[in-house]
Amino acid sequence: MFNKFKPYLIVLISLVSLFFIIIFSSGSEMIILDPKGPVGAIQKDLIMLSIYYMLGIMVVVLSFFTFILLKYRSSRKDSDYKPEMHGSTKLEIIWTLIPVLIVIALSIPNTKALYELKEAPKATAHKDPIVIHATAADWKWIFSYPEESIETVNYVNVPEDHPILFKVTAADSMASFWVPQIGGQIYGMPGMVNDLYLQADEPGTYDGRNSNFTGEGMTHQTFDFVALEEDEYEKWVKESQTNEPKLTEETYEQLLLPGTVDKMTFSSTHLSIVDHGKNSEYAMAIREKYGVEASSHGADKNAESNHGHHGGHGDKEDHGQHGDKEQKEDKEGHENHDDNKHENHEGHAH
Repeated sequence: MFNKFKPYLIVLISLVSLFFIIIFSSGSEMIILDPKGPVGAIQKDLIMLSIYYMLGIMVVVLSFFTFILLKYRSSRKDSDYKPEMHGSTKLEIIWTLIPVLIVIALSIPNTKALYELKEAPKATAHKDPIVIHATAADWKWIFSYPEESIETVNYVNVPEDHPILFKVTAADSMASFWVPQIGGQIYGMPGMVNDLYLQADEPGTYDGRNSNFTGEGMTHQTFDFVALEEDEYEKWVKESQTNEPKLTEETYEQLLLPGTVDKMTFSSTHLSIVDHGKNSEYAMAIREKYGVEASSHGADKNAESNHGHHGGHGDKEDHGQHGDKEQKEDKEGHENHDDNKHENHEGHAH
């Protein structure tokens, strides 16, 4: 009895599962399908093209499946089912060629997009791209503007309608740089640099994150991708160069320890200290210097104490408390620095 209705039961379960998937996902924001830049638009088109192909394949396969169920059902007396049939060269060729043609059809637009995304967006190709080094460190993002001599932590400011060349790397764990509405994702690894062109077509603040699992703090390794109008961006650059403190080697070493931090801004970059794209051992040497050891489950011993040193993640208004914690650490570990100088090392709310 069960075997008789088993095929129908499989179809029913599949349809019910699809129904619940649609219902439960309807409340989610599909920001990846709402791109705000040319790179994100190209990637959205590729995603939708793949979805259309998959839906077409599902319709064809389920149609044939239903046809076979009805045509060769056990209750039908005039069925032409031939169980002694052992093969069909014609059918073998057909169902081998169909997947090949599907793969070719998907490969052509994907290959074109791959080469197109290796260059700056065509609409603004006449503009010189702004170069920004994006460095992942457990569990924070560090952005360096070498031409502007500015460094930010956990946020990046860019002008709208201007190509940005991100040079993505990592100080320790391999991370994945991704801004769903703008574009990505691309991996950053110690000892190498991957280039990624991005551009925002309209002002706004967009969510960015590390989409690769890198331990207990990975969920907090996020950043704000802020697109500003051109004059507003220029104003921010000048103010940062004038008002923000220099990044010292001691401060940068603290940033490399595992933990989360608030947004910070400096008027110099760590590129004068180390280039993680060429030096893959620097961060590990810093951990060893401060007595931080890796544990067997992927997190780091003493990481909780480092969380305290750096302050809470994403707390834009808590820099006074953050400063007290860093100042206390400065007195204990770096007595040769005066308090006022150390306070200038603190992150500033964006």
